[in-house]
Amino acid sequence: AAVLVQYVVLRGDLARPPRSWPLGAVVAQGCHAALAAVHGYREHPDTGAYLEQGGGLGTGAPDENSLLDLAEKLRQNGLDHRLWVENPEGIPTCLALRPYPKNQVQPHLRNFKLLK
Repeated sequence: AAVLVQYVVLRGDLARPPRSWPLGAVVAQGCHAALAAVHGYREHPDTGAYLEQGGGLGTGAPDENSLLDLAEKLRQNGLDHRLWVENPEGIPTCLALRPYPKNQVQPHLRNFKLLK
C-alpha cells in the first residue's frame, strides 16, 4: 500500500521580525489548515485511510510569496489543498494538502524544508 502523508506548509517568516508571532500562534495556523483540508476532503478515500493510519509531515515556506506560489502550483496540478488565511487581518499563513500518496505530492514540495 502507498504511504499516505498530509503536508502542512507554514510560513517561517511569521515567527521572525517584523511580525514575530509566537511559535504557538504559527503552529495553530497549521492546525487550522490541516483540519480544514481533512474536513474539506473527508469523503476522499485517501483521507479516510490516512486518518486510520495516522501520520503527517510539516514543512516551512520562507515567506508569503513562496506560500502563494506553492498554492498556485498545486492548483495548476489539480492537487487538493486549503490555503489558510488568518482573519480579520487577511494574512495567508499556511496551507495544507489533503492526504495523498507520498509519491504523488513529494515532487511538488521538494524545495521546502522541514519547519524548525
